[in-house]
Amino acid sequence: MDRRFRGHRHALRLALTDPRFDAAAVPGAMTTRPAARPALTRALAALPSARRPAADPAPATSAGTATATAAGAGNATGTAAAATATATPLSHGGALPLPAPRKGEADDVLPDALAAALAAAGEPPHRPELGVLVAEVPTDRAAAEAAVTAIAAVDEESVRLRSAVKARDGFFTTHCISPYSRYLARWCARRGLTPNQVTTASLLVALIAAGCAATGTRAGFAAAGVLLLASFVLDCTDGQLARYSLQYSTLGAWLDATFDRAKEYAYYAGLALGAARGGDDVWALALGAMVLQTCRHVVDFAFNEANHDATANTSPTAALSDKLDSVGWTVWVRRMIVLPIGERWALIAVLTAVSTPRVTFVVLLVGCALAACYTTAGRVLRSLTRRASRTDRAARALDDLADSGPLAEALTGVLRPLARRAPAFAAPAVAVLAAAGVTATAALAPHGSWYPVAAAALYVLTSAFAVALPLKGALDWLVPPMFRAGEYGTVLALAAVSGVNGALPAAFGLVAAVAYHHYDTVYRIRGGAGAPPRAVVRSAGGHEGRTLIVALAAAVAADRTGFTATLTVLAIAIALLVLTESIRFWVSSGAAAAVHDESGEPA
Repeated sequence: MDRRFRGHRHALRLALTDPRFDAAAVPGAMTTRPAARPALTRALAALPSARRPAADPAPATSAGTATATAAGAGNATGTAAAATATATPLSHGGALPLPAPRKGEADDVLPDALAAALAAAGEPPHRPELGVLVAEVPTDRAAAEAAVTAIAAVDEESVRLRSAVKARDGFFTTHCISPYSRYLARWCARRGLTPNQVTTASLLVALIAAGCAATGTRAGFAAAGVLLLASFVLDCTDGQLARYSLQYSTLGAWLDATFDRAKEYAYYAGLALGAARGGDDVWALALGAMVLQTCRHVVDFAFNEANHDATANTSPTAALSDKLDSVGWTVWVRRMIVLPIGERWALIAVLTAVSTPRVTFVVLLVGCALAACYTTAGRVLRSLTRRASRTDRAARALDDLADSGPLAEALTGVLRPLARRAPAFAAPAVAVLAAAGVTATAALAPHGSWYPVAAAALYVLTSAFAVALPLKGALDWLVPPMFRAGEYGTVLALAAVSGVNGALPAAFGLVAAVAYHHYDTVYRIRGGAGAPPRAVVRSAGGHEGRTLIVALAAAVAADRTGFTATLTVLAIAIALLVLTESIRFWVSSGAAAAVHDESGEPA
């Protein structure tokens, strides 16, 4: 950090304390983390000799950054204090203390020179958006006084609060929650609370809401609706606290994502239990809502991964979408149509308080179905009209999201020559037909029939064919969501047709355990850590293996206890397998980059 730096403290926070980036810089200040320090050492060595720091015989320390030690936090106007010329030694050899800056030479700013050198070497440091915040290195008294005046003209705390709110969010969250939750986030920050603690509190409140709904009383339903909204306020607060205090972490991103799903699906189960107390069995509706919502998410994830690093974007549909976003009111209408988490939870909470669980689930299913049709149709149109080359990385991500097990793996080698002669659209077409066929057979065949077993065996064969080649086609991102629909839909249909007591709650538990595994895969890929180990995927059976097992159980164990027991045992086994490995990975997730969901995608 250059000792002439003048700027807001929050500008320095953004540049120097954000853990998501290996290197970051603003004018006059730069930081690097261990992954970028070799590049920093090379940049230092490449500096012209007149600007290169002199060697210092002091021993190296483990701190390892070439930076000045700050002398203070800042003065009353919000300026950052000047730094002393004391250097922290590099961990890659001899210590490199900073040279004393020469007045009047604007190019003699070592942090800026190093940032430019890193950028020239192909490793540019992250430069945060400062907006009205000030960060500069004045070279004379007049410029310094002008900087101080500019600093005093900005309400830094107001900027910090505004930046704590996600830039792109739903209408309900933006206008009904965030204007107040940001102050709750600041209150939490000033009391030393962490985002993970707030996330956990949100989960606990949602579980209490589910318990209230499970009572089946009108007072319980009303309390459940209020508590669900309170849980959502805390859910918004944890992300805003992370942005306010720059406490991003891999573990926090995983907790935030998985707890959202756990809260929503636990609440569905609570509503179903409450309805059962009143004599109304809505377990099929609850499971249907979970299946539909999970498949919607897989559509979003698979499409984004398929186009994460596409080399071109020439879609007229994307251009139309951008044009619509330039008109104010259409932005909010389009965000509400997709029924993001804010609108969805508000809908569930209000309907729970004023109506019955059955009405709540029916309205939710209709809304989610319309949203799914809208978003999927838009993504299909974008894919068909886009001229882009999908990369090996995108193909690997889609293959991981497909969650193929040992049966599909064994068959892909045999089917690969045939797949090479198939047309480009064969993979998604086969996946759609296979999922529709196995689900329809399970729904229409009588209980105890062997037709679903035959359909599941054909599903194994066709799903292997769909992934026999790299998924690089325009619509190949449809393969993972179709596999999710085929597996979940088959479990739902067989449990509903069976009429066996407890089969639907057991099926709900099984789908919840498998869905957790699929969400875990998504967030590992997003964090740059790759999919779960293949041994875990194989042990879980893969989507095609689980579908075949459930179909066999429905045919063989068709009595009152056998089918339910099989579903329950399978749910517990998969839950223990994936939870144990997942928790081990995320708790020790140093291998993954620190992330926080800033995408604004519907959740």
